[in-house]
Amino acid sequence: MPSTAKWLRKAVRGFRDFAYADERRRARIGLALGGGFARGIAHIGVLRALEENQIPVDYIAGTSVGALIGATYASGTPLDEMERQSITTTFRDFGRWTLSRMGMATNDRLEHFLHKFTPAKEFGEMKIPLCIVATDIVTGESVHFTDGEIGPALRASCAYPGLFLPIEYRERILVDGFLTESVPAVAVRKMGAEVVISVHLEPGLLETKPRNTIEIISRAFSIIQVSATQPWRAATDVLIEPNVHNVLWDEFTKTPQLVAAGKAATMMAMPRIKALLQSGGRNSRSPNGASHHRGHAG
Repeated sequence: MPSTAKWLRKAVRGFRDFAYADERRRARIGLALGGGFARGIAHIGVLRALEENQIPVDYIAGTSVGALIGATYASGTPLDEMERQSITTTFRDFGRWTLSRMGMATNDRLEHFLHKFTPAKEFGEMKIPLCIVATDIVTGESVHFTDGEIGPALRASCAYPGLFLPIEYRERILVDGFLTESVPAVAVRKMGAEVVISVHLEPGLLETKPRNTIEIISRAFSIIQVSATQPWRAATDVLIEPNVHNVLWDEFTKTPQLVAAGKAATMMAMPRIKALLQSGGRNSRSPNGASHHRGHAG
């Protein structure tokens, strides 16, 4: 009997060591969520596809609307609730028109909007480690927030230049993170991610004349970014680009199509993601860089 007990202990220890080794082999996955106003709802579809395929998310970094979606999900909010709220969202939920030489509106309502999903106020309360990216408009530096209050960092990351007032926080004057990291792949890589899944929401070309100043500013920045060097692409292993270019910045009513586009593009990438997860992230780069996957908004 003693020999049997000894054998059982050895077997249990061996199984535990095997399970630990298997866990160590699993690559740590980081999700980099880019900006895009209403188009950011496609991120929900990306997250849904990952959940349905049991793909773990170890780190999340977000820029602009990607920061909002990232913070909401990292807090533990169910995707069904996120989708339900998205379809009824309007500009007034997060913006308020104002008179200022620094912008046309304030996004001071954004913190209240986040609290519709979660009571969490600090980065330390997140269930998934979170990084929010903003831009210092004075120095031109990218600023990564991973501690302290979420609200000011989120407002800064979403302070679209020309539309929203800049945010003064931690002795910096901050605006939208997309100026320096339209997709925060570098940020999530620095958090410790071994495999980086980046979600880029290309606005595409407007099919009609711009309706207002916001669309002119948005299109101008998009043109600049297309011609600029984009370091985030080099930090990306899997690039997901939901086909949402035909969705305008404020078309939140297209939530079902946006979610579907995000999910479709992610499902196309799933074999690649699973292969990287199983390989421990080794040899994650293809000869031509990150693999690209697109999905259409109906």
